[in-house]
Amino acid sequence: MRRQQILRYLGEGRLRDAGLPAAVVPAAAFATVDVATAAVATSAVAHKVISIPPEFSPRDYAAYLLSIDAEIEHCLMVQYLYGAYSMGGPQVPPEYRELVREWQEVILGIAKEEMGHLMSVQNVLRLIGAPLHLERDDYPWDTPFYPFPFMLEPLTLDSLAKYVFTESPEHWKGGALGDEIRARVDAQADNPHKVAELFGVLIPLIQNPQTIPDEAFDPDTWPFQADWAEWGRGYHGGQRGNLTRSGIPQTPDVLVVPLASRDDAVSALNAVATQGEATSGDQPSHFVRFLSIYVEMVAALEGRTITPEQWDAARPADMGAASWRQAYREERLKRCTHRAGWAPSRAVAVNPYVALDTAELPEQGGTPTTPITHPESRLWAHLQNVRYRMLLDFLSHSFALDGGLRSAGRLTPRGTVINAAFGEMYNLRALAEVLMGSPVSDNPEDGFAGPPFQTPYTLNIPISERDRWRGHLDRLEASRVLMDHLLAICAESRRTYLYALREADEKLGQLARTILAGSVDPALI
Repeated sequence: MRRQQILRYLGEGRLRDAGLPAAVVPAAAFATVDVATAAVATSAVAHKVISIPPEFSPRDYAAYLLSIDAEIEHCLMVQYLYGAYSMGGPQVPPEYRELVREWQEVILGIAKEEMGHLMSVQNVLRLIGAPLHLERDDYPWDTPFYPFPFMLEPLTLDSLAKYVFTESPEHWKGGALGDEIRARVDAQADNPHKVAELFGVLIPLIQNPQTIPDEAFDPDTWPFQADWAEWGRGYHGGQRGNLTRSGIPQTPDVLVVPLASRDDAVSALNAVATQGEATSGDQPSHFVRFLSIYVEMVAALEGRTITPEQWDAARPADMGAASWRQAYREERLKRCTHRAGWAPSRAVAVNPYVALDTAELPEQGGTPTTPITHPESRLWAHLQNVRYRMLLDFLSHSFALDGGLRSAGRLTPRGTVINAAFGEMYNLRALAEVLMGSPVSDNPEDGFAGPPFQTPYTLNIPISERDRWRGHLDRLEASRVLMDHLLAICAESRRTYLYALREADEKLGQLARTILAGSVDPALI
Protein backbone atom coordinates (compact mmCIF):
# COMPACT_ATOMS: atom_id res chain seq x y z
CA MET A 1 0.00 0.00 0.00
CA ARG A 2 1.43 3.37 -0.98
CA ARG A 3 2.80 5.60 1.76
CA GLN A 4 0.76 8.60 0.65
CA GLN A 5 -2.43 6.52 0.91
CA ILE A 6 -1.56 5.48 4.45
CA LEU A 7 -0.84 9.06 5.48
CA ARG A 8 -3.94 10.38 3.76
CA TYR A 9 -6.45 8.02 5.27
CA LEU A 10 -5.36 7.21 8.81
CA GLY A 11 -6.32 10.59 10.20
CA GLU A 12 -4.64 13.33 12.18
CA GLY A 13 -5.05 11.67 15.56
CA ARG A 14 -3.63 8.34 14.44
CA LEU A 15 -0.72 10.09 12.74
CA ARG A 16 0.06 11.95 15.94
CA ASP A 17 -0.13 8.70 17.91
CA ALA A 18 2.41 7.25 15.51
CA GLY A 19 4.82 10.11 16.14
CA LEU A 20 4.31 11.76 12.77
CA PRO A 21 3.74 15.50 12.42
CA ALA A 22 0.06 16.47 12.22
CA ALA A 23 0.85 18.72 9.28
CA VAL A 24 1.38 15.65 7.10
CA VAL A 25 -2.33 15.81 6.31
CA PRO A 26 -4.55 18.88 6.18
CA ALA A 27 -6.73 19.48 9.20
CA ALA A 28 -10.19 18.02 8.58
CA ALA A 29 -13.36 17.48 10.52
CA PHE A 30 -13.24 13.72 10.66
CA ALA A 31 -16.51 11.97 11.29
CA THR A 32 -16.51 10.03 14.52
CA VAL A 33 -18.46 6.98 15.52
CA ASP A 34 -19.05 5.79 19.05
CA VAL A 35 -17.90 2.25 19.70
CA ALA A 36 -19.16 0.58 22.83
CA THR A 37 -16.46 -0.57 25.20
CA ALA A 38 -15.63 -4.18 24.40
CA ALA A 39 -13.11 -6.73 25.55
CA VAL A 40 -10.42 -6.83 22.90
CA ALA A 41 -7.83 -9.58 23.21
CA THR A 42 -4.97 -7.35 22.13
CA SER A 43 -5.55 -4.21 24.16
CA ALA A 44 -6.06 -3.38 27.80
CA VAL A 45 -7.79 -0.14 26.78
CA ALA A 46 -10.89 -0.39 24.59
CA HIS A 47 -11.26 2.40 22.01
CA LYS A 48 -14.59 4.21 22.48
CA VAL A 49 -14.35 6.63 19.56
CA ILE A 50 -12.87 5.96 16.15
CA SER A 51 -12.32 8.68 13.55
CA ILE A 52 -13.66 7.82 10.10
CA PRO A 53 -11.84 9.80 7.37
CA PRO A 54 -14.17 11.96 5.21
CA GLU A 55 -13.94 9.76 2.11
CA PHE A 56 -15.01 6.55 3.88
CA SER A 57 -18.10 4.90 5.22
CA PRO A 58 -17.52 2.74 8.32
CA ARG A 59 -17.69 -0.48 6.28
CA ASP A 60 -15.23 0.83 3.71
CA TYR A 61 -12.89 2.02 6.45
CA ALA A 62 -13.03 -1.43 8.04
CA ALA A 63 -12.07 -2.88 4.65
CA TYR A 64 -9.16 -0.43 4.49
CA LEU A 65 -7.90 -1.43 7.95
CA LEU A 66 -8.31 -5.10 7.05
CA SER A 67 -6.16 -4.47 3.97
CA ILE A 68 -3.44 -2.99 6.18
CA ASP A 69 -3.70 -6.02 8.45
CA ALA A 70 -3.40 -8.34 5.45
CA GLU A 71 -0.22 -6.55 4.37
CA ILE A 72 1.24 -6.84 7.86
CA GLU A 73 0.44 -10.55 8.10
CA HIS A 74 1.95 -11.11 4.64
CA CYS A 75 5.08 -9.10 5.47
CA LEU A 76 5.63 -10.92 8.75
CA MET A 77 5.12 -14.30 7.10
CA VAL A 78 7.75 -13.63 4.43
CA GLN A 79 10.26 -12.15 6.88
CA TYR A 80 9.85 -15.07 9.29
CA LEU A 81 10.27 -17.54 6.43
CA TYR A 82 13.44 -15.80 5.25
CA GLY A 83 14.92 -15.73 8.75
CA ALA A 84 14.07 -19.41 9.31
CA TYR A 85 15.40 -20.50 5.91
CA SER A 86 18.69 -18.73 6.65
CA MET A 87 19.35 -20.85 9.74
CA GLY A 88 21.80 -23.71 9.84
CA GLY A 89 24.91 -24.28 7.78
CA PRO A 90 28.50 -25.37 8.39
CA GLN A 91 29.26 -22.33 10.55
CA VAL A 92 27.04 -23.73 13.32
CA PRO A 93 29.13 -25.76 15.82
CA PRO A 94 28.14 -29.45 15.95
CA GLU A 95 26.88 -29.21 19.52
CA TYR A 96 24.44 -26.45 18.50
CA ARG A 97 23.06 -27.85 15.26
CA GLU A 98 20.13 -29.65 16.85
CA LEU A 99 19.18 -26.58 18.88
CA VAL A 100 19.38 -24.30 15.83
CA ARG A 101 17.21 -26.74 13.89
CA GLU A 102 14.67 -26.62 16.71
CA TRP A 103 14.63 -22.80 16.65
CA GLN A 104 14.15 -22.97 12.90
CA GLU A 105 11.19 -25.33 13.20
CA VAL A 106 9.46 -23.12 15.76
CA ILE A 107 9.84 -20.05 13.53
CA LEU A 108 8.63 -21.97 10.48
CA GLY A 109 5.58 -22.99 12.48
CA ILE A 110 4.90 -19.34 13.34
CA ALA A 111 5.29 -18.37 9.67
CA LYS A 112 2.71 -20.97 8.70
CA GLU A 113 0.35 -19.56 11.31
CA GLU A 114 0.86 -16.13 9.71
CA MET A 115 -0.24 -17.71 6.44
CA GLY A 116 -3.42 -18.77 8.21
CA HIS A 117 -3.86 -15.21 9.50
CA LEU A 118 -3.52 -13.89 5.96
CA MET A 119 -6.20 -16.30 4.74
CA SER A 120 -8.49 -15.48 7.68
CA VAL A 121 -8.30 -11.77 6.88
CA GLN A 122 -9.24 -12.55 3.26
CA ASN A 123 -12.30 -14.39 4.62
CA VAL A 124 -13.38 -11.27 6.51
CA LEU A 125 -12.87 -9.13 3.40
CA ARG A 126 -14.92 -11.61 1.37
CA LEU A 127 -17.64 -11.64 4.04
CA ILE A 128 -18.12 -7.86 3.95
CA GLY A 129 -17.96 -7.65 0.17
CA ALA A 130 -14.57 -5.94 -0.01
CA PRO A 131 -11.76 -6.72 -2.50
CA LEU A 132 -9.25 -9.36 -1.50
CA HIS A 133 -5.88 -7.94 -0.50
CA LEU A 134 -2.70 -9.99 -0.89
CA GLU A 135 -0.34 -7.06 -1.41
CA ARG A 136 2.60 -6.38 0.86
CA ASP A 137 5.41 -3.89 1.35
CA ASP A 138 8.51 -4.43 -0.78
CA TYR A 139 10.83 -1.80 0.62
CA PRO A 140 10.80 -0.11 4.02
CA TRP A 141 8.94 3.01 4.99
CA ASP A 142 7.66 4.40 8.25
CA THR A 143 3.89 4.47 8.45
CA PRO A 144 1.36 4.04 11.25
CA PHE A 145 0.59 0.43 12.18
CA TYR A 146 3.45 -1.08 10.16
CA PRO A 147 5.63 -2.80 12.79
CA PHE A 148 9.09 -1.97 11.39
CA PRO A 149 10.76 -1.44 8.00
CA PHE A 150 10.38 -4.53 5.82
CA MET A 151 13.65 -6.44 5.85
CA LEU A 152 14.62 -9.82 4.47
CA GLU A 153 17.62 -10.70 6.62
CA PRO A 154 19.30 -13.65 8.34
CA LEU A 155 18.07 -14.46 11.82
CA THR A 156 20.08 -12.63 14.48
CA LEU A 157 19.37 -11.36 17.97
CA ASP A 158 18.55 -7.99 16.45
CA SER A 159 16.00 -9.33 13.97
CA LEU A 160 14.56 -11.65 16.62
CA ALA A 161 14.11 -8.67 18.96
CA LYS A 162 11.93 -7.00 16.31
CA TYR A 163 9.77 -10.09 16.06
CA VAL A 164 9.34 -10.25 19.84
CA PHE A 165 8.42 -6.57 20.02
CA THR A 166 5.92 -6.48 17.18
CA GLU A 167 4.11 -9.59 18.46
CA SER A 168 4.07 -8.41 22.09
CA PRO A 169 0.91 -7.21 23.89
CA GLU A 170 0.24 -3.51 23.41
CA HIS A 171 1.12 -2.47 26.97
CA TRP A 172 3.92 -4.97 27.64
CA LYS A 173 7.07 -3.43 29.07
CA GLY A 174 8.91 -6.55 30.23
CA GLY A 175 11.23 -5.13 32.86
CA ALA A 176 14.95 -5.25 32.11
CA LEU A 177 14.45 -7.92 29.43
CA GLY A 178 11.84 -5.79 27.71
CA ASP A 179 14.12 -2.74 27.90
CA GLU A 180 16.93 -4.71 26.26
CA ILE A 181 14.66 -5.84 23.43
CA ARG A 182 13.22 -2.35 22.91
CA ALA A 183 16.75 -0.89 22.75
CA ARG A 184 17.65 -3.32 19.97
CA VAL A 185 14.46 -2.44 18.09
CA ASP A 186 14.95 1.32 18.51
CA ALA A 187 18.42 0.99 17.00
CA GLN A 188 16.84 -0.44 13.83
CA ALA A 189 13.52 1.41 13.48
CA ASP A 190 12.66 5.03 14.30
CA ASN A 191 9.01 4.42 15.02
CA PRO A 192 8.23 0.74 15.63
CA HIS A 193 4.67 -0.50 16.14
CA LYS A 194 2.97 -3.52 17.61
CA VAL A 195 0.37 -5.45 15.66
CA ALA A 196 -1.91 -5.07 18.69
CA GLU A 197 -2.33 -1.35 17.90
CA LEU A 198 -4.19 -2.12 14.69
CA PHE A 199 -6.44 -4.75 16.23
CA GLY A 200 -7.33 -2.31 19.00
CA VAL A 201 -9.00 -0.12 16.36
CA LEU A 202 -10.19 -2.73 13.86
CA ILE A 203 -12.02 -5.17 16.13
CA PRO A 204 -14.23 -2.61 17.93
CA LEU A 205 -15.11 -1.01 14.58
CA ILE A 206 -16.37 -4.32 13.15
CA GLN A 207 -17.98 -5.40 16.40
CA ASN A 208 -20.47 -2.54 16.77
CA PRO A 209 -23.75 -2.76 14.78
CA GLN A 210 -24.19 1.02 15.07
CA THR A 211 -21.16 1.48 12.82
CA ILE A 212 -21.49 -1.41 10.37
CA PRO A 213 -25.00 -2.85 9.86
CA ASP A 214 -25.72 -6.57 9.92
CA GLU A 215 -26.58 -6.62 6.21
CA ALA A 216 -22.94 -5.77 5.42
CA PHE A 217 -22.02 -9.36 6.33
CA ASP A 218 -22.97 -11.70 3.49
CA PRO A 219 -23.30 -15.38 4.51
CA ASP A 220 -23.62 -16.38 0.84
CA THR A 221 -19.84 -15.88 0.54
CA TRP A 222 -19.23 -18.87 2.85
CA PRO A 223 -18.62 -21.45 0.05
CA PHE A 224 -15.97 -19.20 -1.51
CA GLN A 225 -13.98 -18.63 1.67
CA ALA A 226 -10.93 -20.51 2.87
CA ASP A 227 -11.79 -23.44 5.13
CA TRP A 228 -9.71 -25.50 7.57
CA ALA A 229 -10.96 -28.70 5.91
CA GLU A 230 -9.20 -27.61 2.71
CA TRP A 231 -6.20 -25.64 4.01
CA GLY A 232 -5.43 -27.31 7.35
CA ARG A 233 -3.57 -30.31 5.97
CA GLY A 234 -1.11 -31.58 8.56
CA TYR A 235 -1.16 -28.29 10.47
CA HIS A 236 -2.97 -29.63 13.54
CA GLY A 237 -1.31 -28.82 16.84
CA GLY A 238 1.82 -27.34 15.29
CA GLN A 239 2.71 -30.49 13.34
CA ARG A 240 4.20 -28.33 10.63
CA GLY A 241 7.36 -26.58 11.78
CA ASN A 242 7.75 -28.78 14.88
CA LEU A 243 8.95 -32.11 13.54
CA THR A 244 11.29 -32.71 16.48
CA ARG A 245 8.57 -31.78 19.00
CA SER A 246 10.99 -29.21 20.35
CA GLY A 247 8.53 -26.33 20.46
CA ILE A 248 6.66 -25.24 23.54
CA PRO A 249 3.92 -27.81 24.23
CA GLN A 250 0.38 -27.28 22.91
CA THR A 251 1.37 -25.31 19.83
CA PRO A 252 -1.88 -24.01 18.29
CA ASP A 253 -3.56 -24.92 15.04
CA VAL A 254 -3.29 -22.75 11.98
CA LEU A 255 -6.37 -20.52 11.89
CA VAL A 256 -8.47 -20.82 8.74
CA VAL A 257 -12.18 -20.51 9.50
CA PRO A 258 -15.02 -19.60 7.08
CA LEU A 259 -17.35 -16.87 8.34
CA ALA A 260 -21.08 -16.17 8.00
CA SER A 261 -21.80 -13.27 10.38
CA ARG A 262 -20.47 -10.32 12.34
CA ASP A 263 -19.88 -12.53 15.36
CA ASP A 264 -17.86 -14.94 13.20
CA ALA A 265 -15.72 -12.07 11.91
CA VAL A 266 -15.06 -10.67 15.39
CA SER A 267 -14.28 -14.15 16.70
CA ALA A 268 -11.84 -14.80 13.84
CA LEU A 269 -10.01 -11.49 14.32
CA ASN A 270 -9.81 -12.01 18.07
CA ALA A 271 -8.40 -15.50 17.43
CA VAL A 272 -5.78 -14.07 15.07
CA ALA A 273 -4.85 -11.41 17.62
CA THR A 274 -4.72 -13.97 20.42
CA GLN A 275 -2.50 -16.35 18.50
CA GLY A 276 -0.04 -13.55 17.87
CA GLU A 277 0.05 -11.51 21.06
CA ALA A 278 -1.93 -13.25 23.79
CA THR A 279 -0.39 -13.92 27.17
CA SER A 280 -3.23 -15.97 28.59
CA GLY A 281 -4.56 -19.39 27.74
CA ASP A 282 -2.85 -22.73 27.31
CA GLN A 283 -1.46 -22.27 23.79
CA PRO A 284 1.77 -20.25 23.47
CA SER A 285 1.45 -17.16 21.30
CA HIS A 286 3.95 -15.96 18.73
CA PHE A 287 5.16 -13.45 21.32
CA VAL A 288 5.87 -16.13 23.95
CA ARG A 289 7.60 -18.46 21.48
CA PHE A 290 9.80 -15.72 20.02
CA LEU A 291 10.74 -14.47 23.47
CA SER A 292 11.72 -17.99 24.57
CA ILE A 293 14.01 -18.35 21.55
CA TYR A 294 15.49 -14.92 22.25
CA VAL A 295 16.42 -15.94 25.81
CA GLU A 296 18.05 -19.14 24.57
CA MET A 297 19.92 -17.34 21.80
CA VAL A 298 21.28 -14.74 24.22
CA ALA A 299 22.73 -17.55 26.32
CA ALA A 300 24.19 -19.35 23.31
CA LEU A 301 25.67 -16.36 21.47
CA GLU A 302 26.56 -13.94 24.27
CA GLY A 303 26.98 -16.20 27.27
CA ARG A 304 24.37 -14.29 29.30
CA THR A 305 21.70 -16.24 31.10
CA ILE A 306 18.35 -14.63 31.69
CA THR A 307 17.64 -15.80 35.22
CA PRO A 308 14.26 -17.11 36.35
CA GLU A 309 13.87 -13.92 38.38
CA GLN A 310 14.49 -11.74 35.30
CA TRP A 311 12.08 -13.88 33.30
CA ASP A 312 9.41 -13.53 35.99
CA ALA A 313 9.93 -9.75 36.03
CA ALA A 314 9.11 -9.70 32.30
CA ARG A 315 5.76 -11.46 32.80
CA PRO A 316 2.80 -9.56 31.34
CA ALA A 317 0.31 -8.48 33.97
CA ASP A 318 -2.49 -10.65 32.60
CA MET A 319 -0.53 -13.90 32.29
CA GLY A 320 -0.55 -16.47 35.05
CA ALA A 321 2.78 -17.22 36.71
CA ALA A 322 2.57 -20.95 36.00
CA SER A 323 1.93 -20.50 32.26
CA TRP A 324 4.66 -17.89 32.01
CA ARG A 325 7.22 -20.05 33.80
CA GLN A 326 6.39 -22.97 31.49
CA ALA A 327 7.80 -20.95 28.59
CA TYR A 328 11.10 -20.54 30.49
CA ARG A 329 12.67 -23.85 29.53
CA GLU A 330 15.49 -24.39 32.01
CA GLU A 331 16.47 -27.78 30.58
CA ARG A 332 16.95 -26.24 27.15
CA LEU A 333 18.99 -23.37 28.60
CA LYS A 334 21.43 -25.90 30.02
CA ARG A 335 22.23 -26.84 26.41
CA CYS A 336 23.14 -23.23 25.60
CA THR A 337 26.75 -23.34 26.85
CA HIS A 338 28.38 -20.24 25.44
CA ARG A 339 30.77 -20.55 22.54
CA ALA A 340 32.04 -17.37 20.91
CA GLY A 341 32.36 -16.60 17.22
CA TRP A 342 29.47 -18.42 15.61
CA ALA A 343 26.11 -17.49 14.13
CA PRO A 344 22.90 -19.51 13.81
CA SER A 345 22.40 -18.28 10.23
CA ARG A 346 24.45 -18.34 7.08
CA ALA A 347 25.87 -15.17 5.56
CA VAL A 348 22.90 -14.62 3.27
CA ALA A 349 21.99 -11.41 1.49
CA VAL A 350 19.95 -8.64 3.10
CA ASN A 351 16.94 -7.68 0.97
CA PRO A 352 18.11 -9.64 -2.09
CA TYR A 353 16.62 -8.74 -5.42
CA VAL A 354 17.06 -9.61 -9.06
CA ALA A 355 16.51 -7.15 -11.89
CA LEU A 356 16.65 -7.36 -15.68
CA ASP A 357 20.22 -6.13 -15.61
CA THR A 358 22.94 -6.35 -12.99
CA ALA A 359 23.09 -2.65 -12.19
CA GLU A 360 22.47 -2.06 -8.51
CA LEU A 361 19.31 -0.15 -7.70
CA PRO A 362 19.56 2.72 -5.22
CA GLU A 363 18.87 1.98 -1.59
CA GLN A 364 15.22 2.24 -0.60
CA GLY A 365 14.32 4.19 2.51
CA GLY A 366 17.91 4.11 3.75
CA THR A 367 17.89 0.32 3.97
CA PRO A 368 20.42 -1.64 1.90
CA THR A 369 19.39 -3.95 -0.87
CA THR A 370 21.57 -6.68 -2.34
CA PRO A 371 21.51 -7.40 -6.08
CA ILE A 372 21.91 -11.05 -7.05
CA THR A 373 24.48 -10.91 -9.85
CA HIS A 374 25.83 -14.46 -10.08
CA PRO A 375 24.51 -15.81 -13.43
CA GLU A 376 23.07 -19.10 -12.17
CA SER A 377 21.79 -17.60 -8.91
CA ARG A 378 19.94 -14.95 -10.92
CA LEU A 379 18.03 -17.65 -12.79
CA TRP A 380 17.07 -19.41 -9.55
CA ALA A 381 15.96 -16.05 -8.11
CA HIS A 382 13.80 -15.30 -11.16
CA LEU A 383 12.27 -18.77 -10.85
CA GLN A 384 11.54 -18.19 -7.17
CA ASN A 385 9.81 -14.91 -7.98
CA VAL A 386 7.61 -16.60 -10.60
CA ARG A 387 6.62 -19.40 -8.21
CA TYR A 388 5.87 -16.86 -5.48
CA ARG A 389 3.54 -15.08 -7.88
CA MET A 390 1.93 -18.41 -8.77
CA LEU A 391 1.22 -19.08 -5.10
CA LEU A 392 -0.46 -15.70 -4.69
CA ASP A 393 -2.43 -16.20 -7.90
CA PHE A 394 -3.69 -19.59 -6.72
CA LEU A 395 -4.69 -18.13 -3.36
CA SER A 396 -6.68 -15.36 -5.06
CA HIS A 397 -8.25 -17.77 -7.55
CA SER A 398 -9.45 -20.06 -4.75
CA PHE A 399 -11.65 -17.28 -3.35
CA ALA A 400 -13.41 -17.01 -6.73
CA LEU A 401 -14.42 -20.68 -6.77
CA ASP A 402 -16.78 -22.81 -4.73
CA GLY A 403 -17.68 -26.49 -4.83
CA GLY A 404 -15.29 -27.89 -2.25
CA LEU A 405 -12.23 -29.99 -2.98
CA ARG A 406 -13.94 -32.93 -4.62
CA SER A 407 -17.25 -33.92 -6.19
CA ALA A 408 -18.16 -37.50 -7.03
CA GLY A 409 -14.62 -38.47 -6.12
CA ARG A 410 -13.05 -36.10 -8.63
CA LEU A 411 -11.14 -32.89 -8.03
CA THR A 412 -13.10 -29.71 -8.59
CA PRO A 413 -11.45 -26.61 -10.08
CA ARG A 414 -11.31 -25.23 -6.52
CA GLY A 415 -9.58 -28.41 -5.35
CA THR A 416 -7.12 -28.19 -8.24
CA VAL A 417 -6.21 -24.60 -7.41
CA ILE A 418 -5.80 -25.36 -3.69
CA ASN A 419 -3.61 -28.39 -4.44
CA ALA A 420 -1.51 -26.20 -6.73
CA ALA A 421 -1.14 -23.62 -3.96
CA PHE A 422 0.21 -26.28 -1.58
CA GLY A 423 2.61 -27.38 -4.29
CA GLU A 424 3.97 -23.85 -4.55
CA MET A 425 4.48 -23.67 -0.77
CA TYR A 426 6.79 -26.67 -1.05
CA ASN A 427 8.46 -25.23 -4.16
CA LEU A 428 9.23 -21.97 -2.37
CA ARG A 429 10.99 -23.82 0.42
CA ALA A 430 12.98 -25.93 -2.04
CA LEU A 431 14.00 -22.86 -4.03
CA ALA A 432 14.87 -20.99 -0.83
CA GLU A 433 17.23 -23.79 0.18
CA VAL A 434 18.91 -23.61 -3.24
CA LEU A 435 19.32 -19.85 -3.07
CA MET A 436 20.53 -19.86 0.55
CA GLY A 437 23.40 -22.06 -0.64
CA SER A 438 24.10 -20.20 -3.90
CA PRO A 439 26.60 -17.35 -4.30
CA VAL A 440 25.11 -13.87 -4.51
CA SER A 441 27.91 -12.73 -6.86
CA ASP A 442 31.06 -14.00 -8.54
CA ASN A 443 33.03 -12.98 -5.45
CA PRO A 444 32.83 -15.79 -2.84
CA GLU A 445 33.45 -13.29 -0.05
CA ASP A 446 30.08 -11.64 -0.75
CA GLY A 447 28.28 -14.61 0.77
CA PHE A 448 25.09 -16.31 -0.32
CA ALA A 449 21.98 -15.13 -2.12
CA GLY A 450 18.50 -15.78 -0.76
CA PRO A 451 14.92 -15.96 -2.02
CA PRO A 452 14.00 -12.42 -3.10
CA PHE A 453 10.21 -12.78 -2.68
CA GLN A 454 9.76 -9.79 -5.01
CA THR A 455 6.15 -8.78 -5.52
CA PRO A 456 4.88 -8.91 -9.12
CA TYR A 457 3.60 -5.92 -11.04
CA THR A 458 0.04 -6.89 -10.11
CA LEU A 459 -1.72 -9.29 -7.79
CA ASN A 460 -5.09 -8.73 -9.42
CA ILE A 461 -6.49 -11.80 -11.17
CA PRO A 462 -8.59 -11.62 -14.37
CA ILE A 463 -12.35 -11.23 -14.15
CA SER A 464 -13.27 -14.27 -16.24
CA GLU A 465 -12.58 -17.85 -15.24
CA ARG A 466 -11.15 -18.54 -18.69
CA ASP A 467 -8.60 -15.76 -18.36
CA ARG A 468 -7.60 -16.89 -14.88
CA TRP A 469 -6.52 -20.24 -16.30
CA ARG A 470 -4.77 -18.49 -19.19
CA GLY A 471 -2.86 -16.50 -16.56
CA HIS A 472 -1.73 -19.70 -14.86
CA LEU A 473 -0.48 -20.94 -18.22
CA ASP A 474 1.50 -17.73 -18.68
CA ARG A 475 3.31 -18.31 -15.37
CA LEU A 476 3.95 -21.96 -16.25
CA GLU A 477 5.48 -20.89 -19.55
CA ALA A 478 7.76 -18.36 -17.84
CA SER A 479 8.86 -21.09 -15.41
CA ARG A 480 9.51 -23.54 -18.24
CA VAL A 481 11.88 -21.14 -20.00
CA LEU A 482 13.80 -20.47 -16.77
CA MET A 483 14.05 -24.19 -16.00
CA ASP A 484 15.39 -24.91 -19.49
CA HIS A 485 18.17 -22.38 -18.94
CA LEU A 486 18.95 -23.80 -15.50
CA LEU A 487 19.05 -27.39 -16.72
CA ALA A 488 21.72 -26.36 -19.21
CA ILE A 489 24.09 -24.99 -16.53
CA CYS A 490 23.21 -26.26 -13.05
CA ALA A 491 24.85 -29.09 -11.14
CA GLU A 492 23.51 -32.60 -11.59
CA SER A 493 22.34 -32.66 -7.95
CA ARG A 494 19.84 -29.89 -8.68
CA ARG A 495 18.45 -31.32 -11.90
CA THR A 496 16.31 -33.95 -10.17
CA TYR A 497 14.20 -31.25 -8.56
CA LEU A 498 13.87 -29.33 -11.83
CA TYR A 499 12.77 -32.46 -13.72
CA ALA A 500 10.15 -33.20 -11.06
CA LEU A 501 8.92 -29.61 -11.11
CA ARG A 502 8.70 -29.60 -14.89
CA GLU A 503 6.68 -32.83 -14.85
CA ALA A 504 4.23 -31.38 -12.28
CA ASP A 505 3.91 -28.21 -14.35
CA GLU A 506 3.15 -30.20 -17.49
CA LYS A 507 0.27 -31.97 -15.73
CA LEU A 508 -1.19 -28.71 -14.45
CA GLY A 509 -0.73 -27.08 -17.83
CA GLN A 510 -2.53 -29.91 -19.58
CA LEU A 511 -5.42 -29.58 -17.18
CA ALA A 512 -5.64 -25.83 -17.79
CA ARG A 513 -5.58 -26.35 -21.57
CA THR A 514 -8.32 -28.98 -21.29
CA ILE A 515 -10.52 -26.53 -19.43
CA LEU A 516 -9.81 -23.79 -21.97
CA ALA A 517 -10.64 -26.13 -24.86
CA GLY A 518 -14.05 -26.75 -23.33
CA SER A 519 -13.77 -30.52 -23.79
CA VAL A 520 -14.68 -31.13 -20.15
CA ASP A 521 -17.06 -29.41 -17.79
CA PRO A 522 -14.86 -26.91 -15.89
CA ALA A 523 -17.21 -27.27 -12.94
CA LEU A 524 -15.98 -30.83 -12.43
CA ILE A 525 -12.47 -31.94 -13.31
